[in-house]
Amino acid sequence: MTLKTFIPKPEQIERKCFLVDAQDQILGRLATRVATILIGKDEPFYTPHMECGDRVIIINAKGIRVTGRKSKQKMYQSYSGYPGGRRDIAFEDMIQKRPDFIIREAVRKMLPKNRMGDRMLKRLRVFGGSEHNHSAQKPVPIQLN
Repeated sequence: MTLKTFIPKPEQIERKCFLVDAQDQILGRLATRVATILIGKDEPFYTPHMECGDRVIIINAKGIRVTGRKSKQKMYQSYSGYPGGRRDIAFEDMIQKRPDFIIREAVRKMLPKNRMGDRMLKRLRVFGGSEHNHSAQKPVPIQLN
């Protein structure tokens, strides 16, 4: 018996679609589990140089929580490129304006910082409410608790 490492070809990888409800979930814990699914580390055929991950749809992004005093202390920065153009927005303000950005940014920072990470992030969809327009993909609801 010869022992050979199985490396799947891109056409052999079947991507599943998962639906995650972010209502009352803690931001960091949710983001790490979603990043693991996007990278594909939960798959038995994970290969570091290939995209083995699945698609993830997150709903109810407005219901995400953070622990401690981070809702007031955590700041998101943006810079327009002009002198004095830096803006700081607190978590509690950002959750009202763009709840999808908060989860997307947390997951993005946990993915590889290269072209593969960019392609992984394209398989993530985040919605502020409970409605989404990806029902044709037949997403499988999963609990990340």
